[in-house]
Amino acid sequence: MRAGGKPAEEPQPRIRPLQLFRPFLALRYEATGRSRYTAVSMSYSGERRLLLLTGVLVFVVLGIDPEADRYTWLLENLPALLGLGVLMATDSRFQFSRLAYRLILVHAIILMVGGHWTYAEVPLGDWVRDWLGLARNHYDRLGHFAQGFIPAIITREVLLRTSPLSRGPWLFVIVVSICLALSAFYEFVEWWIALLSGESATAFLGTQGDPWDTQWDMFLCFCGAILALLLLSGSHDRSLREVWRGQEISIPQGPRDRADPTIESGGNAGTGP
Repeated sequence: MRAGGKPAEEPQPRIRPLQLFRPFLALRYEATGRSRYTAVSMSYSGERRLLLLTGVLVFVVLGIDPEADRYTWLLENLPALLGLGVLMATDSRFQFSRLAYRLILVHAIILMVGGHWTYAEVPLGDWVRDWLGLARNHYDRLGHFAQGFIPAIITREVLLRTSPLSRGPWLFVIVVSICLALSAFYEFVEWWIALLSGESATAFLGTQGDPWDTQWDMFLCFCGAILALLLLSGSHDRSLREVWRGQEISIPQGPRDRADPTIESGGNAGTGP
């Protein structure tokens, strides 16, 4: 009670800016005379939420009044939507590493950008075409390169965690083969849609008059898968180690993981494919 009979105002709790990001951060509580929260790192679950939020935001923004017609927009975005559905349906049983989720978001954004403009008319591709004096917009080539580069890491993770395969030449060959098979199946899908839709699928196919478009698509997928395994296998192993060691989530180990001392000890995992 203040002097004069007026009730004292209750102090308002202070909202520290860092606390707003607590769902996304791994925080450590420190008592050093004045208690405060200190951010240690982005938590695994927090990063997954942030990546999902980013993907949804990009999807909504690029889905507003797209340059492409709605039919083409839907066809181009359908792989990203199906991928999200699979991730949500299997999330309780299988959660990917941080690296895999980051790459999945990159691939989804590539698809969304292609869906907004159509692959043949993405402004970035036009700029590169004019700058290098090319004959066509090559944004679709980027999309098919990513079709090998990113699924290679996803496939590698699934095989390492659910099959008897270990790091080595056979894993490399099988991952690349699976990526090529997926690329070939996607070409089948494009062909089937073209047969069913006729002229309305022209923008979706995006061949731009190139008679070797299908072969280029599969070749770039092949190159992307090989390059991903050569460049990212070491980083992928380190990202997997966080999942296997159960620092923040618990995922059942496959048969080869239980026998792999590098996973249990946290030692240097092999950097081979």
